[in-house]
Amino acid sequence: MKDKASTVLNDSELRFSGEQGFFDKSPTVRLLIWTVFTLSVLIFLHFKEVQVAVLELNTPAPHYVVAQVDFEFVDRDKTLLARQEAAREISPIYKFSDNEIYQRRSEFENGMLKDEASRQRLAEVRLDEVYDVIDAIQKVFSQARFTEPRTYGLARNLGMPVDKLLHHSLIDRNAPNRMNPAIWLRLKRELMRSGEFNPDTVNYVYEFFQDKPWKLEEDIPYEQSLRGKIQALVPDSITKISSGTRIIDQGDMVTTRQIAMMQAMKKALKERRELWHPLTIIGSVLMTVIITLITAVFIRVNYPILIVSNRKLCLLVTIIVLNLGLAKAVELFLFSSTANWIEWMRYPLIVPFAALLTCNLMTASIATFVTGLLTVLFTTTLAFEYIGFMVLNIVASLIVIVSTRRLKRRKEIFAVVGKAWVGTVVVIFALHLYAGNIFEWSIFSDVVSAAIFLMLTAVLSLGLLPLLESAFHIISDVTLMEYMDPNHELLKRLSFEVPGTYQHTLMVCNLSEAAALAIGANGLFCRVASLYHDIGKMITPHFFTENQQGEMNVHQLLTPLESAQTIMAHVSEGVAMARKAGLPEQFIDIIKEHHGTSLVYFFYRKQLDQVGGDETLVDEALFRYGGPKPRTKESAIIMIADIFEAASRSLDKIDQKILSDLINRLVRDKMDDGQFDECLLTFEELSIIKKTMVQTLLAGLHRRVKYPKPFNKQSGAAIYA
Repeated sequence: MKDKASTVLNDSELRFSGEQGFFDKSPTVRLLIWTVFTLSVLIFLHFKEVQVAVLELNTPAPHYVVAQVDFEFVDRDKTLLARQEAAREISPIYKFSDNEIYQRRSEFENGMLKDEASRQRLAEVRLDEVYDVIDAIQKVFSQARFTEPRTYGLARNLGMPVDKLLHHSLIDRNAPNRMNPAIWLRLKRELMRSGEFNPDTVNYVYEFFQDKPWKLEEDIPYEQSLRGKIQALVPDSITKISSGTRIIDQGDMVTTRQIAMMQAMKKALKERRELWHPLTIIGSVLMTVIITLITAVFIRVNYPILIVSNRKLCLLVTIIVLNLGLAKAVELFLFSSTANWIEWMRYPLIVPFAALLTCNLMTASIATFVTGLLTVLFTTTLAFEYIGFMVLNIVASLIVIVSTRRLKRRKEIFAVVGKAWVGTVVVIFALHLYAGNIFEWSIFSDVVSAAIFLMLTAVLSLGLLPLLESAFHIISDVTLMEYMDPNHELLKRLSFEVPGTYQHTLMVCNLSEAAALAIGANGLFCRVASLYHDIGKMITPHFFTENQQGEMNVHQLLTPLESAQTIMAHVSEGVAMARKAGLPEQFIDIIKEHHGTSLVYFFYRKQLDQVGGDETLVDEALFRYGGPKPRTKESAIIMIADIFEAASRSLDKIDQKILSDLINRLVRDKMDDGQFDECLLTFEELSIIKKTMVQTLLAGLHRRVKYPKPFNKQSGAAIYA
């Protein structure tokens, strides 16, 4: 029935004022915010703190050690075996015999001189060109080498030059063989690549050589050279260790292999800590760009309102930057302390701090995204055991998000972190059971450290929430409870100076809160904002019907236009009073929007009657409120409650049908006038709102039975008290 996405978006908008100034709209400010975010992430990623345990050979490991980075070993024995194996893969390599090449050339030259047919075929070709072709063929044949397809493929896969190496399976290298036609085609293509020779001449010479049997001989020097090159191309055999892999378990004896692993990891960490090396800087920048792009795309797709509102974007970035700073401070404290605090606080709970702030100041869905982003960022960057750190931070943060629904009092934060601590205790026991070390002292230290960090989260949040709410003009449920205090200066003045308006206000509070809760909107905001929506009437209270008690109607002394403008002025007067009293901008938005751009129809109609009903003689815009129209569900609900309560006082008889007809007509008129065009109310929600308000108003205006008059037994007269 309820559109949860719409409700979440509406609730997010309700925390911030709808008015946008230069800070909210400026592209320069937006660029500056993203720059701060990017630089903060870059600094956090680039300046890492690392800690490597020191192991002694042939002694029990004091604790388990996990690889902090990906690193590799160069295994010399495996490398040698791999190179020997690669050399054995090479088959014998053959070539044309130089003597046989010379003999075939002599046979061709003699046949060309003695054969009449050959001379006639080459009559149009210069003799020196024929000899040039023969010389080129002799060179190509001398450079050509033959081997089996496996050796040919091996050389090619290793990146060696294979343009002179041809694969050819030989039956018997000692017996004359006729070469595969594909081999001759390859050799011919090699010869004609330069384009210097006449194709007819080349074809004629090749036909002679191709028809002859050839005997190949093994080329030992070339074969050894190829083996050497292939062995040189074989990479060192390495053992890869992934980040997070356990190098040694607690209590295991330290061996030379584990010492070598620790040395390799130290070397990798040392190389990685070359902060100003170009590759290190490029890596940090690329990681930062990736994280920034992921964040920007996710926000743009799922929370586009954060892109167009610099204030909301700045708040989100501020929370993230604060959490980055907190994480770095905790890391530096734990690893730089001489007391070895890291043994007692292995899994710092840092992310719940951001989850609590984001959920209170923005929405639970955004808090969930921030939790995931920071958990991934911290897990890959901070020098903690990543499995326990990641699981505990995610669980604690999700419990905080689920528990932080609507905090009515600041002290409820302690209840939230208490629930998170209970959840983390369960996870800590699960992790120790899974690792098989349930009876070790570390489980106690993990439970205590979780309580310490969550208590720190609560204290920091209590201090920062009011500051952030004030700095970014955010209104939370805790703030709303403070403004509901009847001793507030404006509310006290309203109750004493305009009691009729105050009673109207209280009824609007009840109607709007009940309707808001019925559709899943913020009922508390409706109740509190309604208390202040008509404070502008205190300037000219007797111009409003609810404050006229049998006195003369002052509107009889004014023109319809003057009366309308006086009535409409209570909006601008209310805005001025609210700003002077320091009310939140969200309340000021309600003061502006609770009439929208509605028409003051009574005086507009009166003006029309005075000009004979000619609409061209009356400027309708002069009789309309300045707006804007309601931009949230709560604002529209208060508009409906305000007009419904006021109109119900004009009824002679009140029952459910009469009230239903009245509110249906009022809402329909507002819809036809376009007053609900900019809010998120659906037709289904409007129907629920109308039914709820009718029931609430009937309950507030119910009739009582008439009590009999008391009778004085002695005098026999009725007593009136």
